[in-house]
Amino acid sequence: MKENSKIDKKSLRVLTKNNPDWNELAKDAVCFANAYGGHIYIGIEDEESEPPENQRISPDLITKLTKQIQQRTLNVGILPQVISHENGGEYIDLLVQRTASTVACTSSGKYYIRVEDDCKPVMPDELSRLISDKSAFVWELQSYLKISDQDYDEQKVSKFLYDIQRSNRVSNFVKEKSRAEILEHYFLIQDGFLTNLGVLWIGKRNHRAKLLYAPSVQFIKYDERDEKVKKIVWDSHDLNPKELIEDIWNRVSEWKEGIEIQDGIFRHKVANYDEVVVRELLANAFVHRPYTIRGDIFINIYNDRMEIHNPGCFPLGVTPQNILHKSIQRNSFLSKVFYDLLLMEKEGSGYDKIYATLLSAGKPLPIPQENEDRVVITVEKRIVKKEVIKFMETAQSLYDLKLKEVISLGLIAQNTSVTAIEFGKILDLEGANSIKGWLGNLVDLGLVKQKGKTKGTTYYVDPQLLRELEYQGPTDLKNIAPHRLRALIKEDLQIYGESSISDICKRIGSEIPKRTVKSQIDNLLESLEIGKLGEKRGTKYFINAKTME
Repeated sequence: MKENSKIDKKSLRVLTKNNPDWNELAKDAVCFANAYGGHIYIGIEDEESEPPENQRISPDLITKLTKQIQQRTLNVGILPQVISHENGGEYIDLLVQRTASTVACTSSGKYYIRVEDDCKPVMPDELSRLISDKSAFVWELQSYLKISDQDYDEQKVSKFLYDIQRSNRVSNFVKEKSRAEILEHYFLIQDGFLTNLGVLWIGKRNHRAKLLYAPSVQFIKYDERDEKVKKIVWDSHDLNPKELIEDIWNRVSEWKEGIEIQDGIFRHKVANYDEVVVRELLANAFVHRPYTIRGDIFINIYNDRMEIHNPGCFPLGVTPQNILHKSIQRNSFLSKVFYDLLLMEKEGSGYDKIYATLLSAGKPLPIPQENEDRVVITVEKRIVKKEVIKFMETAQSLYDLKLKEVISLGLIAQNTSVTAIEFGKILDLEGANSIKGWLGNLVDLGLVKQKGKTKGTTYYVDPQLLRELEYQGPTDLKNIAPHRLRALIKEDLQIYGESSISDICKRIGSEIPKRTVKSQIDNLLESLEIGKLGEKRGTKYFINAKTME
């Protein structure tokens, strides 16, 4: 039982000592009420997970606790109760309810909010954002259009249920529910009506158009003089968020553009804007925007960068500096739908994946900015160091690296060397332990070297290691990279024409497992780069002439 955004622990002495600090306890209650609600366990020490065995709670203490908090707070709902632990000891579970549409404060007029395991004051200029986030939460479950829970788009419901059944993030307990129960589980329907979330996801076009405010998206391309040369708008409200993301990816041809990099006898294409990055940023734009304010999502492509503009500011507690670490939901039920349908990473890990993907491609980190009425995320097209791409690819193929290790290795390799102070500043880390947590096993594996001590420590990639990773040793194609194998298959078919998989395997290298070759052939078929004739053992593959034009 660790302290987090919904759990706090306090010693029983905070209530039983002379002159208890009731104002401090009231402040903590306000923090939880303005965030997501939570539990304050009084009678369990910070480093413990259970109360002392002989600890007993006086009933009078519950009455006194309730009275003191109610006198010192406004818009705070609490429910304290005595819990008997299995070890025989007792403690107080002070349940603080989330304020759904109002803002909680102390009786002295001070505002606070719980951010992870800390209680933060709300500054005057942040109060309007807190109020906005409150109404955003209510928006999801409201049914102000009063649309019957049977008046939905049948095709969208069928696709939603199909995706839920296929998702490995959804438990069998949920999958075994009835059609209506699944829709209720995800709060798409409630009390006989479609919620706003339900209208957004499974509603009909005319209903979705009436939402305040259904998302609209604009893609605008600018030339080298920053003049508009292309525009695509999604404002018909025909599509739900998932369909929108798919349509944006499929209709914007610029996503397919990239730079070819020489890799020995092969050429490796690095996308200007990786699909993982684009999809994750779009998902974040849909999930984290406040649906109670007007404003389109803009995707602006310039000669050297992409910008995604999202209306509204960051959720309270999130800044451009701590975006990699802070996890604060604005639309919690919409976030759950996105996560369960594999449209985004788990809350708080999406930017980890974006960072790792960009650094693995030798690109700079994204640049988050918060303006007066919108958040802008900038992703640059340029490659900082081409050699980093091969290094990162080889390192990840040789070692089972975690996301944090990939990010750290990419940062160090891209900058040649990084001091502890610089490393902490880039990733918004505090203290040596935080840095060690991000470096993980990189030093032990020999991928990263270090010199110096404490704040003067410098991390770097040994140049000798770079040379060794470039060396492939004796010719052995067992671990050939997927893009290289696909290139070999295409080159073989260009030379020899229609061929069976057995013939292809013999010619390109019998040491490559046949199943590996088959997997890349399937990828080439899916991308229409090759075609096939016949079935089963009689199947022969050939280069698709259209892709050669």
